[in-house]
Amino acid sequence: MGGRGARDAGAPLNVPPILASTFALGGERAYSRDDATPTWEAFEEVLGGLEHGQAVAFASGMASIAAIFDLLPIGAEIALANDCYQGVVGLATAGADQGRWSVRRLAADDTSGWQAMARSADLLWLESPSNPQLVVADLPAILATPRKPGAIAAVDNTLSTPLGQRPLDLGADLVVHSASKYLGGHSDLLLGVAVSSADELAQRLRRRRVLAGAIPGALEAYLALRGVRTLPLRLARATATASRLAERLLRHPDVTRVRYPGLATHPGHQTARRFMHGFGAIVSFDVNGDARRAEAVCNRLEIVQHATQPRRRRIDDRAPRRRRRPGAPSAYPPAAQRRL
Repeated sequence: MGGRGARDAGAPLNVPPILASTFALGGERAYSRDDATPTWEAFEEVLGGLEHGQAVAFASGMASIAAIFDLLPIGAEIALANDCYQGVVGLATAGADQGRWSVRRLAADDTSGWQAMARSADLLWLESPSNPQLVVADLPAILATPRKPGAIAAVDNTLSTPLGQRPLDLGADLVVHSASKYLGGHSDLLLGVAVSSADELAQRLRRRRVLAGAIPGALEAYLALRGVRTLPLRLARATATASRLAERLLRHPDVTRVRYPGLATHPGHQTARRFMHGFGAIVSFDVNGDARRAEAVCNRLEIVQHATQPRRRRIDDRAPRRRRRPGAPSAYPPAAQRRL
């Protein structure tokens, strides 16, 4: 997988967290904000290898996304899916309010709409499967469409991971991950990464990282790299669990809709089958009733702890414990389904 330490006898197998801001002059590094650390570079090497590009690590997923948006010229046009991560919506809206760019929203599965936007947009921002409605975009068709000169096609690959799809191989210019999610896998870090198909674009992102100070922490990079090494095992189990849960929810009398690309009933199932390697480990569903009913279901969720801590802890331990009536809906939150 790469990202290992020196192969000298007695050297550590893994690159340790290098907790340094300054280095002795005369070497390849002087100040870590400008010159990075071996820990970041080990993480970037592995992610670049998985996505088949050059990776640039950031302090968070939103920091990597903001760096990409900062590459746009004043007056740029952005194509953004109707259903996507709300942090991206907030960033795009704030920039539009300042007059930095204009935003066009369209459905993630509107392939002809995206192909039309490719001729005029400066940034195509795709997220597939989308968050939270799990809409599948036809990435091969969209990314194969000729784009406006200088335009950027970026794909948020957080929910699929490089094991599920590799957008750079399909024609994207950039791929983004929130490494806080699947890649890190243990809810103990904040980190982001952008992966480029071109050296020039990667260099521009590194420059934005330096100027904005959006640098990753050494400990976070170390933990994320450790998490990535177990990603295949974790994702395989989580995906199998999600598939079983989706099938059970589909049969539940109080569930009116289940969203999971692995279901034959999902509108994007056939599209996903053409290019995705697995359908992911996120399931969303609607329950029969109003918002209060949905909130009641959420309040009854239980979080499965690690195997060394068998007791199930309620989200709110102050609430009295009640026995679940037979047939009542029960589901685990996405974080538990991922088992990361």
